[in-house]
Amino acid sequence: MPDATEAEGLTVGQVSARLSVTVRALHHWDEIGLARPSLRTAAGYRLYTAGDLERLHRIVVYREVGLGLDRVRAILDDSAADVPGALRAQRNQVAERIDRLQQLSAGLDRMIDAHERGLLMTVEQQAAVFGLRWNPDWPAQARQRYGDTTQWLQYAEGSASRGPKEWQDVSDAVAEFDRALGDALDVGVTPGSPEANQLVQWHREVFASYFPLTRQMQVCLGRKFETDPGFAAHYDGIRPGLAAWFRRIIDASARAHGVDPDTATWQ
Repeated sequence: MPDATEAEGLTVGQVSARLSVTVRALHHWDEIGLARPSLRTAAGYRLYTAGDLERLHRIVVYREVGLGLDRVRAILDDSAADVPGALRAQRNQVAERIDRLQQLSAGLDRMIDAHERGLLMTVEQQAAVFGLRWNPDWPAQARQRYGDTTQWLQYAEGSASRGPKEWQDVSDAVAEFDRALGDALDVGVTPGSPEANQLVQWHREVFASYFPLTRQMQVCLGRKFETDPGFAAHYDGIRPGLAAWFRRIIDASARAHGVDPDTATWQ
């Protein structure tokens, strides 16, 4: 490499500033032989000529459109290289990435919306799925009350991936369980029996559509089923006395698994 004065070329720092490329990148491209400075000063400093700058500029452009260094080298060093073909292939890859990013953006929008609203359905869709007794204000009330809890986050993230069909499946599963619960009370299933414990486990599985339910959390829900007017009205509307009986089978199953219903907390 011939010697030169600094007036005959640009230093690494000057090229870095002019092309907005890091000095580290320039050194790396020099080391791998992709873009070597043509000159050095008497003191041994690298100097880039106008021809070097032209090559560096093309490298920067190709890198900005996403080409890898090996592909850049092939384009620059092979006079027969199909540059339009390489750029066209890169454009297609960029288009695919844009499509994926747009899908990701739409998914993030749905997740944000689900965190804020709870259900991503219109009032009419909610009524069709959950019935005319459904109050469309309930999700907003639940968020106001529980929006800072882990369970609301779990519920919202599940809700983000559900539309009317998926929520209909959840509603159908709850309705099937409620029917089985009423039938069990009719035939005299007793708390602590295998049949009752199976129902308690079934309830946890159905409820997992909203968020994972521990046995202690289930005991806390059981208390609400009996004492909260809304819950009690729902279960006693299926069968008189069902709310209290449901709580008893939950408590009996909890005891069998080492959970004291009298001291259970939401955890």
